[in-house]
Amino acid sequence: MARIVIIGAGMSGLAAASRLATLGHRVTVCEAGGTYGGMVGRYERDGFAFDTGPGLLTLPAVYRDLALKTGREPLEELVGLAPVDPESRHLFADGTGLVLPNASRGGVVQALDGAFGAGAGARWAEVMNHGRTVWEATRRPLLEEPLPADRTPLHTDPYPAPPRKGLLARLTRPRPWTLSSVARHELGGHPGLTALLNEYALRFGLHPDTAPASATVLPYMEQSFGVWYVRGGIRALADAVHRRCEQRGVDFRFDTEVTGVVVADGRAVGVGTAAGRIDADLVISSMDAWALFRRRIAEWPDGGDPAAWGPYQEPSGRFSVLLALRGARPAGTVHRTVVHAADAAAEWNALTLSTGLCERPTVQVLRPDDPSLRPDDDHESAVLTVTVPAQGTRDDGGVDWTAPGLAERYADRLLDHVDAAGLGLRERVLWRVVRTPEDTRRETGAFLGGVPRPALAGDGGNWLQFANASPVPGLYLVGGAAHPGGGLARVGMSASVVAGLIGPA
Repeated sequence: MARIVIIGAGMSGLAAASRLATLGHRVTVCEAGGTYGGMVGRYERDGFAFDTGPGLLTLPAVYRDLALKTGREPLEELVGLAPVDPESRHLFADGTGLVLPNASRGGVVQALDGAFGAGAGARWAEVMNHGRTVWEATRRPLLEEPLPADRTPLHTDPYPAPPRKGLLARLTRPRPWTLSSVARHELGGHPGLTALLNEYALRFGLHPDTAPASATVLPYMEQSFGVWYVRGGIRALADAVHRRCEQRGVDFRFDTEVTGVVVADGRAVGVGTAAGRIDADLVISSMDAWALFRRRIAEWPDGGDPAAWGPYQEPSGRFSVLLALRGARPAGTVHRTVVHAADAAAEWNALTLSTGLCERPTVQVLRPDDPSLRPDDDHESAVLTVTVPAQGTRDDGGVDWTAPGLAERYADRLLDHVDAAGLGLRERVLWRVVRTPEDTRRETGAFLGGVPRPALAGDGGNWLQFANASPVPGLYLVGGAAHPGGGLARVGMSASVVAGLIGPA
């Protein structure tokens, strides 16, 4: 039996704790805040309840595996789980509407042909076929297995871009394909299809001009394996994993900030806290790995200086408006509606901090038909979410979210934007709560899970996150800034990889 201390009780920390305790280890979780879940937060007031982080679940197989491996129970016995159908409704700037079915690639093709004309579905389907190629090539090495010591084979994007021909191919170096390349060359620059493709990247804070073409795996996964809703909100999933940890004897210490990883003879042997040192045989950090080393909570070995890794900047964050609405949820309301940006270029310029906020951005509107999230059937809860610059200054083109009145004014613009698309929400607002990236940072220490950071030296400038086995022996990394990356599914995979590296007691 190993004594294991886990830093942070976010979803990756909870998942790792439950797996390792089931394997017979003695696990202690230190959480700086007063509760668990990290990004998977919840806001409650007057009988309304809202997820303050992700609202939908993809690849539920990750948490099904967790439920079975830690308790031999189906996930559906721990939480209410249902597919979201239709998967989404999309409203475009030119007035076009599109409704996509859940987990039906054939149905998506038909919907696209109906909205954009014959042939649109075939173009999209071919890109999704390439997304399947990416999935098959990357599922094991980039999702299910630890990063290898030699990462050279992972530096090649598996998206099957067409070969370059003629004199140009012989005289110039091939440029890596990006999502923008896919939109131009394979979707024919179609504005609707391009907006649809880019929206998947936008949710993760990725820019289409720099995101690799392999990011097409994101829509492929959703349209192939489906999108799911957890009854009571995603917070109910965090509740279930926390209960499993308690059942397996995990010791939680809330309001306990870890001030440093204790190293002796070159190996992690515990953590320091304000209440004193906690000895351990192994330490697992689920906090942002960049912050872990930049703040020198853990020291990079061999005198390495994190400042030499290049400029550090959180490019994107989540801006949310929680809406308590008068009146019953209208019949036929779709769970997820996406109101696309009026000007895609303006939106992407804002995210690169070259301009201020985009006035009419891409807005995700979640309106779950869940009685547990509203006081009665004469009311409705809804959440507007936008990907925005995390934090900046007026001088660098960024956004200072602490500026008085800015957040409320921006929320007003978003309501005007979605109502112009026909949602009719403003007149029903009983009250609202506005949440900026600074609220997320204050509560969790991060801005938007899954946003890539600058590549480490030797990683070839690719999109790999930190390896789970850190350069410090005895210190492991999980979570959004560790392999395989951010998002509910990936942080659950991260915990599975670390549990496999450590093994049973």
